[in-house]
Amino acid sequence: MTSLVGKEIVVTGATDGIGKVTARELAKMGASVTIVGRNAAKGEAVVAELRKVAGHDRVGFVAGDLENQKGVRAVVAAIKGRLKKLDVLVNNAGAMFMKRELTEDGIERTFALNHLGYFLLTHELLGLLKSSAPARVVTVASAAHQDAKLDFSDLQNAKSYSGYKVYGQSKLANIYFTYELARRLKGTNVTANCLHPGFVATRFGNNTSGIFRLMIGWAKLVAAISEDEGAKTSVYLASSPEVQGVSGMYFDKCAAIRSSAVSYDVDVARELWRQSERLTGVA
Repeated sequence: MTSLVGKEIVVTGATDGIGKVTARELAKMGASVTIVGRNAAKGEAVVAELRKVAGHDRVGFVAGDLENQKGVRAVVAAIKGRLKKLDVLVNNAGAMFMKRELTEDGIERTFALNHLGYFLLTHELLGLLKSSAPARVVTVASAAHQDAKLDFSDLQNAKSYSGYKVYGQSKLANIYFTYELARRLKGTNVTANCLHPGFVATRFGNNTSGIFRLMIGWAKLVAAISEDEGAKTSVYLASSPEVQGVSGMYFDKCAAIRSSAVSYDVDVARELWRQSERLTGVA
């Protein structure tokens, strides 16, 4: 097992599912892990659990709602107030919403949480990552991106909304973000990679209802892998010496594979970056 003693790691969406397992395994390797989640009581309970499993008290919690930009910036302020360095950022928080809703920033929820949350959090922590180099950004995408395309004339799907389609688009956005980030970080000794965790038996999809929730539940029973299996690639990319210096890649089962053909369109990636800067006010 790789020793991560002395490493500072942040994992978002880490009070449940593969995020929690990722944080647990990294803490067991000796890392100091800060988990991010919305529910403070749940977060503190997870901290106590992970400290016990890891055998040390270097696990902390930051409360914040990554759906809205005020929440992201509050998380950033808390992290910067606690950490003098940041070796690994794991962008893991995400959800699927079957009904189109807007955040308090006026942005469609799936796009806001699954893409802009990653984009803004990473952007605001890049200084800390660069000063801590070698450092890593690990982003949880999904094979759900395979049939997705982005339409910049309707980026937030105001004209036509399908929960699964929009989720796939957000995961494609994660990949565009990773590839463009890797290009922009060239020469900094900060790497950026993304991954497909597999179809995992987590609480994912439990916020949906009706036939879709039934379908997800049935699929979990017959086809899903465990949370421990689903977290393996995230843990690998956050910790393994094998990927030191590797950047701009998409991984599945701890191996680099090809993402969809459209995901390699540099012009689309750059336009998404520009749109993301505009929507988060960091341009």
